[in-house]
Amino acid sequence: MVSAGSSPKFGKDRLPTDAKKILESLASSWGIKIEDVNSFQVIPLKGAMTNEVYQIKWPKDKEGESRKVLLRIYGEGVDVFFNRADEIRTFECMSHHGQGPRLLGRFSNGRLEEFIHARTLSASDLCNPSISALIAAKMKEFHDLPISGPKKVFLWERLRKWLEPAKNMASIEQVKEFRLDSMGEEISFLEKTLSNVDKQLCIGFCHNDLQYGNIMIDEETNSLTLIDYEYASYNPVAYDIANHFCEMAADYHTDTPHILDYTKYPNVDERQRFLRAYLNSADNQTKNLELDDLIRDVEMYTLASHLLWGLWGIISEHVNDIDFDYIEYARQRFREYWRRKVILLGS
Repeated sequence: MVSAGSSPKFGKDRLPTDAKKILESLASSWGIKIEDVNSFQVIPLKGAMTNEVYQIKWPKDKEGESRKVLLRIYGEGVDVFFNRADEIRTFECMSHHGQGPRLLGRFSNGRLEEFIHARTLSASDLCNPSISALIAAKMKEFHDLPISGPKKVFLWERLRKWLEPAKNMASIEQVKEFRLDSMGEEISFLEKTLSNVDKQLCIGFCHNDLQYGNIMIDEETNSLTLIDYEYASYNPVAYDIANHFCEMAADYHTDTPHILDYTKYPNVDERQRFLRAYLNSADNQTKNLELDDLIRDVEMYTLASHLLWGLWGIISEHVNDIDFDYIEYARQRFREYWRRKVILLGS
């Protein structure tokens, strides 16, 4: 689901007892011999920044096939970002709608999921017009899912919820550098501004973290699967698209995964092409959205994306031990916010 790493953090000997029992039960149900039940490998997968993710792989059987599942170890302290029970419900709902991997079992600090036999997208894939069109259509399908819960904007509540721990965790210098003392007013200003701009607000169930590592492609069927729903909620669809565009600046599989290159942000033609593909996948109701209006709204919502993931970076520096320069990542997101704000709002 993500690229294989080189130095495991979580070996077989450290697996929780309840996780081992689930693996034994799965292996037995697949007809794996008793002596081979515990002969699996634990292979670390790279690219996740909230959880630790591993492939569990059994040796090939006499038919030459190998069974695989995905092991997800929840990151410590990341419950500040989302409600784990809500995320599990979303995961199960997605599985019910045929939108993602099946849940195979849960244990105290993680879960086991179906291993999807598909390729995770790379950063360069997002620039491929044919793949980009598939993503646009898949996003529209995702946004239309009938997920239970209040169909209201969750974005602003999340921003305010993350601001408080970010301020408490940041150093005095970081509070000053990132203007955290006045960030509450900035969030309110942005909410009011976008509410005035977005007159025909279109709410859908949004992924909210659609980076390339959360998109998988089956190259035989040319079909996509969106994975990892920790941050999913109802929101303006323009925000979800904006967040996806912002992720085009990232490549999390380099020696400096925290560095963002905003020259990779899609140009006008690329944004129009993506949004046409999105609207062409729409039902009659959303086809009433004007392309120019959606382009404008998406650009405005990039500002909210930069603020949100800037705050995420500050908090992650203190709650996550994954090897990633979260503060520098936050610095770049806030810097881009202030730069884009001048361009989009003139102040």
